[in-house]
Amino acid sequence: MRTIRLLDLGTVPAVRSQACYHAAAYALDEGTSDTVILVSPADPYVCIGFHQDVDREVDREYCREHGLPVFRREVGGGAVYLDHDQVFIQWIFNPASLPAEVDERFRLYVEPLVRAYRTLGIEAVYRPVNDVHVHGKKIGGTGAARIGKAEVVVGSLMFNFDRATMARVLKVSSEKMRDKVFQGLQDYMTTMRDELGIVPDRRKVVDLYRQKLAEVLGAELVPGKWTEAEEARARELDRTLGSAEWLEQKGASRRSGVKIHEDVQVHESSLKAPGGLIRLTLRLRGGRIDDISISGDFTIFPQTVVTEIEDSLRGTTADPQAVLAVIREKYRESNIQSPGIGPDNWATTFSLALKS
Repeated sequence: MRTIRLLDLGTVPAVRSQACYHAAAYALDEGTSDTVILVSPADPYVCIGFHQDVDREVDREYCREHGLPVFRREVGGGAVYLDHDQVFIQWIFNPASLPAEVDERFRLYVEPLVRAYRTLGIEAVYRPVNDVHVHGKKIGGTGAARIGKAEVVVGSLMFNFDRATMARVLKVSSEKMRDKVFQGLQDYMTTMRDELGIVPDRRKVVDLYRQKLAEVLGAELVPGKWTEAEEARARELDRTLGSAEWLEQKGASRRSGVKIHEDVQVHESSLKAPGGLIRLTLRLRGGRIDDISISGDFTIFPQTVVTEIEDSLRGTTADPQAVLAVIREKYRESNIQSPGIGPDNWATTFSLALKS
């Protein structure tokens, strides 16, 4: 039977919870066993994806004031707040041990998580490409990368999640945007505590995951040792992952709003039209407007019509032309008067939001 080295590292310093899988990956060679690491951070921190710009993603001043270190990982994805309420599951495998297609790799990684959650009574399902959902709410995502010669896939068991701090550490353009992000996390994320009403015993859940992992991979999980080579590399990475030089590299791609999960994003934009400033904050779900908030310094009559516009747009396809059609109808139906702001201005603001 195939064997996989299991490293249950328990609780480690915050940076080491990221450095450990990087170190195992860089130390991997032809004679190294596939490895699964289970680990939790002793203290909370913020971690950004490999391609992100830290100053565009994270409120670093808030993090400094609240003692939250910020690290950059070599795995993609978005900025996230992490703490002891998650157990990280890190696969460090030889390339030949995993499916060649990344979507199939995610499917394989997620399967033992889904089985473990379902055994606990949580109706988890795999949500392509790389999420675990419970009744449309995200209970975990995954990330993958090639690090050194290893293929790495990472994710977590989500016991609980501090949504308020997650929303606070992100860099957003307004408090209204932050409120929308927080509400999105409330509405579209879940945890074991949310689903079960309690935080289950940590060791029992980890043991259950290990059983399901062995079943899915058809392998024996053999407790292993952290090698001297891995420890030496991890010590280097402890210093590197939070260093200014590494953290502040500017290879970032522009983000599209704030992603809550694969189907839910929060966007914001503003437009200085002839009749005044329009601010728009919206939440998209499954390609439709799930929630929307309009503000600004424009003049509009009747005064109550802004709420009517918001209501009419909820459920509308997230397409500027569809938005334009709805607003034109609302202008006609309610005989709206708004000097210097017409339906085209609203559609333009919406288009800008989608690009934000």
